[in-house]
Amino acid sequence: MMKRAWIILILVSAVLQSGCRSPSKGQTDREFQPAGNGGRAYFWDKDLRPTVAKLPASRSRSRAPAAAPAVAAPAAAQPQAEPVVKATVEPAREPAAPPVVMTASTEPLQPMGSGLRPPASEKVTPLGRIVSVDESGGHVLSFTYPRSDFGIMQVDKTMPEEVRLNTAFSYVIRVSNLTEAMLTDITITETVSKDFQFSASEPTAQMQGNKLVWEIESLGPRANRSIRISGVATSSRPLEQLTAITHTIRDSAIVKVVEPTLALRKIAPAEALLCEPIQVDFIVTNTGTGAAQNVQIVDNLPAGIQTADGKGKVVLEAGTLAAGESRRFSVKLRANRIGAYMSKAMATSAVGLKAESEATTTNVRQPVLTIAKSGPKRQYLGRPVSYEITVFNKGDGPAQNTIVEDIIPPGVAGIEATTGAQFSGSKLIWELGTLEPNTSKKVRVSYTPAREGELMASATASAYCAEPVTDSVKTAITGIAAVRLEVVDLEDPVEVGGTTTYTITVSNEGSAADGNIRIVCLLDDKLQYVSSAGATAGSLLGKSVSFAPLRTLEPKAKATWRVVVKGLQAGDARFKATMYTDQLALPVESMEATHIYR
Repeated sequence: MMKRAWIILILVSAVLQSGCRSPSKGQTDREFQPAGNGGRAYFWDKDLRPTVAKLPASRSRSRAPAAAPAVAAPAAAQPQAEPVVKATVEPAREPAAPPVVMTASTEPLQPMGSGLRPPASEKVTPLGRIVSVDESGGHVLSFTYPRSDFGIMQVDKTMPEEVRLNTAFSYVIRVSNLTEAMLTDITITETVSKDFQFSASEPTAQMQGNKLVWEIESLGPRANRSIRISGVATSSRPLEQLTAITHTIRDSAIVKVVEPTLALRKIAPAEALLCEPIQVDFIVTNTGTGAAQNVQIVDNLPAGIQTADGKGKVVLEAGTLAAGESRRFSVKLRANRIGAYMSKAMATSAVGLKAESEATTTNVRQPVLTIAKSGPKRQYLGRPVSYEITVFNKGDGPAQNTIVEDIIPPGVAGIEATTGAQFSGSKLIWELGTLEPNTSKKVRVSYTPAREGELMASATASAYCAEPVTDSVKTAITGIAAVRLEVVDLEDPVEVGGTTTYTITVSNEGSAADGNIRIVCLLDDKLQYVSSAGATAGSLLGKSVSFAPLRTLEPKAKATWRVVVKGLQAGDARFKATMYTDQLALPVESMEATHIYR
């Protein structure tokens, strides 16, 4: 609401040509205010007529603590003015009060109608006072509106005691805001006497005939504004300068207008593995003003993905969101199969607010491993058996932390493996890291069997979020007989008629036993059979000595036979031994030479 206040202040200025008026008899209820030594004082009688009294001369200066309150004239005695309305909400119109009026005159002021005269039962309050007198003889007249005990605005008018004819002088009007609020649209109008020739003002005034007008747009809390007016008295008559002030007090009814607005953000991973939960975050924010009540978030999930409790829809209650407030929710989802899952969420409120998030797409992938282990189907005992293990990711997701484990078969005498293999109990372990889709890695291992039989080699590959896979290879381990025939004469050379002994040794250096080992010896014409002995019995047939078959010769075993002969004639004699076994497809022969001399 805006009110335009008008107040009347009758202020008598000390621009006097001669002495002061003495108080008349009977004026017992008059008000008296000293203005200072050497100045003047004003009195108000019961008829509200101010008079001026000369004070004793003194150079000391005094100030009254405050201006006396004024009596506002009844509204009926003054003209009315329409208020200025400057509010968005149309206020009720009220009649305005008269303006503040301050005058300076040498003549007593007459009552301005019966409306200014208070009832006999009320105490008369003066309309204005001199509150100080400066050292030069000037005086300050002040008025507080609307009452001295409830002041909004104070007007101080500093006037000289007297001025010289046709000599420039100046006086000051100061307006002060006594409140902690902003006063606006203040208009100060100074109506100057016809005997006053205006020359200048600071700030510059608007001239409207014999009126000087200043407009103050606003006056801050406890602030003041001063106006200095300069001119010349053109007549010896007393000057009467009238000051009128109007202002606007703004009183507005404020209705807070709010507009809550929702914003929703959905955060989901671009990719996820089938085996792991998918965390989705929802952030709802009230980006407007005022509270948004009963806010709810709903996300209808696509087929193939669901909440942790098996539901196909996410429903979140955010409650009431104050202006600028956000709330975050995290939800764990799980996919039933691989694929791309897209959805967007909606946030709503009790009053129909809506906000839709941007659609998010999560590609659910899965690594799928295969393993292949290759090696020989058969190998001889004691020979290393080499295996190659290949792991392949045929899925569409990365196989993280891929591991290959190979079980060490029993009966192994030696192990060799590619770099990176680690022993862990009865296993060899390779850590291969991440195997991207459609890529493979290979490792190798060799085992040396220590016995005949079947060698079972089994390998397993596993990775994060991938099913483990296993492959095995069986290798038949067989021994091999490796017999060696050796013939040595113990005496060489031999004199004619002397004897020497041939030693026949058969060694099995293989990994398997050999059987039916048979030795046949042949003597040339320079030698004569004497005797034989050994692992089996021998018999002579002509120049040939045959030993009965040896049934079995185990690996690393030896069998020995001996044949004693006599030298018949000088020269180089030859002794030949032939060996037959089950493992040998062809016989093995060994010949020893002996020198016979006379």
